[in-house]
Amino acid sequence: MTDAAVHAVDPDQEGRVRLSGRQICKSFGSAQVLFDVSIDLHAGEVHALLGENGAGKSTLVKILSGYHQPTSGELILDQAPVSFVDSEVGEGHGVILIHQELNLAEQLTVEENIFLGREIKRGWFLDKATMRAQAQELLDQLQCDVDPRARIRDLAVSDRQMVEIAKALSKKADILILDEPTAVLTGREVEILFDQIRRLREQGVAILYISHKLDEIKAIADRVTVLRDGRHITTETVAELEKDDMARLMVGRDIKQMFPDRVPDHSAEIVLSVRDVCVDGQVRDASFDLRRGEVLGFAGIVGAGRTALMEAIIGLRERSSGRIERNGAPVKINSLQDAKKCGIAYLTKDRKGSGLLLNMDMRPNLTLLALEKFGRVFIDRKAEEAALETAIEAFDIRAADRKSKVGDFSGGNQQKLLLAKVMETDPDIVIIDEPTRGIDIGTKSEIYHFIGDLTDRGKSVILLSSEMPEMLGLSDRIAVMAGGRITGILMGDGRNEHEIMRHATGISGKQGASVHE
Repeated sequence: MTDAAVHAVDPDQEGRVRLSGRQICKSFGSAQVLFDVSIDLHAGEVHALLGENGAGKSTLVKILSGYHQPTSGELILDQAPVSFVDSEVGEGHGVILIHQELNLAEQLTVEENIFLGREIKRGWFLDKATMRAQAQELLDQLQCDVDPRARIRDLAVSDRQMVEIAKALSKKADILILDEPTAVLTGREVEILFDQIRRLREQGVAILYISHKLDEIKAIADRVTVLRDGRHITTETVAELEKDDMARLMVGRDIKQMFPDRVPDHSAEIVLSVRDVCVDGQVRDASFDLRRGEVLGFAGIVGAGRTALMEAIIGLRERSSGRIERNGAPVKINSLQDAKKCGIAYLTKDRKGSGLLLNMDMRPNLTLLALEKFGRVFIDRKAEEAALETAIEAFDIRAADRKSKVGDFSGGNQQKLLLAKVMETDPDIVIIDEPTRGIDIGTKSEIYHFIGDLTDRGKSVILLSSEMPEMLGLSDRIAVMAGGRITGILMGDGRNEHEIMRHATGISGKQGASVHE
């Protein structure tokens, strides 16, 4: 099944329009989210779709693939009008969508997920050997070292994303739509995915690619369509646009200063000391200090132990050894409630899985961590509504209807709500894990300046991020982890990408090492 993962399209047909949306409008109740949007997807082309969170990108691709139906407008497939009444009909016409949110059955195995609903049979029985072999071949194409018999629930998030991609490849896509496919992938995995996208493009597949990462758009896309506030702004050749041009088209203005202008005070008092913390199999002898008003970054490749260390500090993971001091005094933190009492809050990187209640509206999401502020026995709904009003204004949370389910919000508005939820507890120390994953450039800048405002108010931030510009642009010092150890704490001129990568790969540094100005 070497290239049986996709149809090879007749080279003579390359460049023809495979799928078009014409004057697409979409409303959810009284809220209109798309206004007369048109787009053409060509065979053998990667067409990027850009826009801020809430611009309508995900709604548009769900209409193009049959998950939503347009309120008005039409779809044209191979020059003929078509109606996708659901996603199965869309897939039957060769239109495959890889969702931003993973769509896998966690209790099933990798191979069962890849062929779910399309199982290969031999007579009356499932042909498990053939499915396993084909699943293995797809995983090999993606250089994904996962056993086809492994259950999804036991896999890392990045491996789950690769399984989702393998599942899409197995469906023989003529038109492939990828919605933020690299949000949880490592740099190496992104390059592997790009190799597959280029292979599909050469075979004549029409590809629609959504990403907030402008470097990716420049690297992989041929044309780009920009949406803003549900409207088509422009469609241009990528080669004719610089990244600044794309950012300006997305937000409708120049982003003059992405990061806040901050001057760190390296003499400020220490508000948190972590000494010799160990987590069995994940963290070894981690020690560091955090100062008042500081942003302390934590860098490292996937599996370095950064999240495990933070979860151990706030009581979500058991420490096998080590101690924690708050303002010079020892503290015991064995739960989130203990952390909250110590003035420490944690912003999880998994906002959908463990950060927000997606099936509920904004109010209970905002106040859940701080319910004691709103009543001990009975909840003061008016006080909750007042707090929500304040949060919406302070964090610029944009929702057509505050009674809507949070799961229907854009990623940027979900992240702003999660920030508001954490800050409702009024912490002095905020640990933020991947603050802008899957967030558009305009919202990123808002979040960066919010972090700057926190430090201006004397609060301290621990920042975990896989984005190097974010790490360098926000952090006063950068602790680098590799293999569960802190291999160096970089500051001054030593705070650069080269030194970070040397420490993250174990070339430089050792536990407890520090690089000073």
